[in-house]
Amino acid sequence: MTQIIDFQTNPSNYHHWRVEYDGDVASLYMDVDENAGLFDGYQLKLNSYDLGVDIELADVVQRMRFEHPEVKTIVLKSGKEGVFCAGANIRMLGGAAHAHKVNFCKFTNETRNTFETALADSGQNYICAIKGACAGGGYELALACNYIMLTDDGSSSVGLPEVPLLAVLPGTGGLTRVTDKRKVRRDLADVFCSLEEGVRGKRALEWNLVDEIVPNSKFEQRVAEQAKKLATDVHHSAKTNATQIKGISLDPLQRNFAKDGSVSYSSVEVSIDRQNRHATITIAGPEQAPPTTMQDFQAQGCDAYLLRMARELDDAILHLRLNETEIGVVIFKTQGDPEKFAAHEALLLANKHHWLANEVLAYWKRILKRIDMTSRSLVALVEHGSCFTGALAELLFSVDRSYIMEDEFEGDNRPIAAITLSQSNFGTYPMSNDLTRLQTRFLGTPENIETLKTNTDKQLNAQDAMALGLVTFAFDEFDWHDEIRIFLEERASFSPDALTGMEANLRFAGPETMETRVFGRLTAWQNWIFQRPNAVGEKGALQRYGTGKRGDYDMKRV
Repeated sequence: MTQIIDFQTNPSNYHHWRVEYDGDVASLYMDVDENAGLFDGYQLKLNSYDLGVDIELADVVQRMRFEHPEVKTIVLKSGKEGVFCAGANIRMLGGAAHAHKVNFCKFTNETRNTFETALADSGQNYICAIKGACAGGGYELALACNYIMLTDDGSSSVGLPEVPLLAVLPGTGGLTRVTDKRKVRRDLADVFCSLEEGVRGKRALEWNLVDEIVPNSKFEQRVAEQAKKLATDVHHSAKTNATQIKGISLDPLQRNFAKDGSVSYSSVEVSIDRQNRHATITIAGPEQAPPTTMQDFQAQGCDAYLLRMARELDDAILHLRLNETEIGVVIFKTQGDPEKFAAHEALLLANKHHWLANEVLAYWKRILKRIDMTSRSLVALVEHGSCFTGALAELLFSVDRSYIMEDEFEGDNRPIAAITLSQSNFGTYPMSNDLTRLQTRFLGTPENIETLKTNTDKQLNAQDAMALGLVTFAFDEFDWHDEIRIFLEERASFSPDALTGMEANLRFAGPETMETRVFGRLTAWQNWIFQRPNAVGEKGALQRYGTGKRGDYDMKRV
């Protein structure tokens, strides 16, 4: 039986990370247990990591935001002597299935993005304090931080040696962050990414690979000073007294796994049709009215509807990505009262300067981006009784196609299918291209956005939705079931490789950003390189690493 990868964890179960809190500064130690890999067959030596290490890191970052909002600087350190991090574990990569390698890189990138944007979204600054060798994915951890400090001890170094050593790319965005974020000169970046041994001290600073080098004798003191300074800077710019904020606990999700692979949560259901290779995610709207104040919302903790459902949806998407790789189509449905859902979201929008409202909205932004980046055909079905409004309406603009029921269906007494736009659809949840999904949808006709704004908070039926361009097709009772069946059968007959390429190219119209380059360009290249014999063949560099033999390459350029 295939091992199910579980993305839920908590600090009591960590094997690889530990955190020390000191007021508004937290020290995050990477201290990987080499014998606690996610799979058998390799050891996580030299602080190397696999997906299990990154699942814990993602949990740490999430808890920093919700459980420890008082923290304003997080210092990333190694818990090992003489090494910071050797990057992704080579033996794990050499033995992993292709789909696992690609999804591992994608999830790892999403985790890096989460703490990379923590300053703008949550007022939390990440510093990387490097002692020892910091190579490959280790340096990519550093690159995602806002400030990089390197001890100048003659041996500590930073490097991206994947090309010369492994015949692959720095798969969690290293190349892109070196050029786009660090703005390292192209020729120097070329040299840097060709060096097996990395770059040390003064040269690392001159090439802008780090922000500061410090003599080893003064390193710990200087790191502490910089951490406190950055925390103070955040306090000065904050609109509230952050030191008085009390976080909420992220309790374990309640889930039930069925024998057929279906998963049920409190507000999210995932049903699996394995024969036809599709999964249906049904989201239930809130049963109760929202709290009247943010104090009441916070009192509900992680059981507050919009946070609880967000965590469930996030877990469901990750489960399908990593554990259900033969599911080709994901269908989104909703059921519930759109006015109640809109009221829950409106409370957060009206209080977006409240720390918890801000965090929940930022979390929804990240989840919607994760859906955008999911390499499955995505479709939304707006059925009678749906509650596609606000954040849930964003699903309609994330998917590749959307269908809405038109007019009444015999024997169906649910409210007529409709879509309701809210103010959140015009800027709260931007895509990776820094545009809203509606702006991306109407890139060629931006005037449509102004028309849509005049239709905010209205229940738009099938005819309205079609006229405004909010759905792909509307079908009545006579055609609905046949049209959906034909679409799903057609999609299941296409090559999944071709579909992944087609969908990724169509989803991200408009300007290119560092984020779209990482996921759209780098991921596509890595996807290809991970299948090439130069990397993963019997004589490829990944397979021969550690044997004393270099890769035997097919030298033809493609």
